[in-house]
Amino acid sequence: MKIIIDADACPKKEETIAIAKINDLEVMLVASIAHFSTKKMPDHVSQLWVERGNDQADFKIVEIALPNDIVITQDFGLASMLLPKGCRVLHHDGYEYTEAIIQKLVDGRHLSAKARRTSKRSKRVKSLHPFADAVQVDFEELLVSVIEEIKHERKD
Repeated sequence: MKIIIDADACPKKEETIAIAKINDLEVMLVASIAHFSTKKMPDHVSQLWVERGNDQADFKIVEIALPNDIVITQDFGLASMLLPKGCRVLHHDGYEYTEAIIQKLVDGRHLSAKARRTSKRSKRVKSLHPFADAVQVDFEELLVSVIEEIKHERKD
């Protein structure tokens, strides 16, 4: 098990790195070369730089992710590609992606696009809140919980 961070826009990198160290886990930051940094990372953290371009980091994450890896992203398209691989995918706001949540996100995007096409900008489309049925917890609490669940499953 490792933790992979979609690092271009993740605000929880430092927290994730700290929790990973406590749990003796590797962290891989995947980011566009446009965000290149020479900042020294702890020994348990590696950085993978990808070419500039839409979804390059996403494609690399899908390529390297293995079952039981934990991926931190706010991109539900990426999450939808990782769930079938057996990854646990977390949003930095304290939610875990599920197929049901991703479907709500897709439905909400569709409704918004439909409203834009019909020029009904004055009427707000009632957005389906994708996480309405999900339990939101503190991100750090969620990450620790998922790590413990995966470790427990591996012992069985």
